[in-house]
Amino acid sequence: MSARHVPVGWNTSKIVYDAVAVCLIGLYLTCFLAIAPRLQDATQNWDPPSYAMRAYGSCAFLLLTLILCIGPLARLDRRFLPLLYNRRHLGVMTCAVALMHAQAVIGWYFSFGPGDAYALLLRANTSYTRVSGFPFEILGAFALLILVLLAATSHDFWLAFLRPPVWKALHMAIYVAYAAVVAHLALGALQASATPFLGMLVLACAGCVVILHLHAARCEHAADVSSAPAAPEAPWLRAAWLDQIAEGRGITVHLDNVEAVAIFRHEGQLVAVTNLCAHQNGPLGEGRIIDGCITCPWHGFQYDFATGCAPPPFTERLASYNLRVTGREVWLDPRPREPGNAAPPVRVS
Repeated sequence: MSARHVPVGWNTSKIVYDAVAVCLIGLYLTCFLAIAPRLQDATQNWDPPSYAMRAYGSCAFLLLTLILCIGPLARLDRRFLPLLYNRRHLGVMTCAVALMHAQAVIGWYFSFGPGDAYALLLRANTSYTRVSGFPFEILGAFALLILVLLAATSHDFWLAFLRPPVWKALHMAIYVAYAAVVAHLALGALQASATPFLGMLVLACAGCVVILHLHAARCEHAADVSSAPAAPEAPWLRAAWLDQIAEGRGITVHLDNVEAVAIFRHEGQLVAVTNLCAHQNGPLGEGRIIDGCITCPWHGFQYDFATGCAPPPFTERLASYNLRVTGREVWLDPRPREPGNAAPPVRVS
């Protein structure tokens, strides 16, 4: 297993993922710049820099919307899981396109003023007490700073340096960036738009993000298993039905006062481990068994099915839980065992 275990590296799937993303971004920008001038209203006298700003800005907004939709989609349907892999790469591309938008804006509107272009950006509009005329440029700059910070800390060095909980909390700021971008559009481009199309697009994108997250949360809540204790041997909890766990796959169970637990089935045996991958707190229960290893769906980190330990030379270990099977019911002891002291797999028929 150690020879095949490459948790983060430029493998074929990563190259294909990035190549497809780059090609789609290039195709979008090319089509926008080629088609948009032909559809221009006679009353609008847009110049090439204006088209470039709108091309880069709209592309960055759509990419950011896609990134925020991938998570709930993958939870609602496993067929979307491939989009979840290397999502950080898509975030870096989004940051690059957003920087192109910002450079186009500054180069066209602020480069010819009496002073530094970036200083002029901050001083051009100071109507912070008004809704109409609010300096929407600041909201865009704020969102861009967040995207740059997230792109700069996307490498695994920062994940290891900051530790997964802090790193993940930091990267939740992408929701703040998205809200700032929506406000940036609402107070800026939408005010100048001569047609309702842009407003409808922004509303549809933002609504899609909100609805998908709410729907995924509702579905996960509905799937949470009741924590009714078994009698007379508390604190064992009924975790799942045996038929819910497919061969080579895992399920995630949410129990009261217990962190999420992933239960896997492999070659007629069951094991239960923490649902949090040691790499980036990825949802192990959404993964599967590959080469006898529990494999995280996010970045391919692997852990031996029987021991919960990453294969050599890696040293990560998962906390495990004792299981037992009564009839077709799977019961879980909610007290985790120390990482490295794995609970023995439970054989099932």
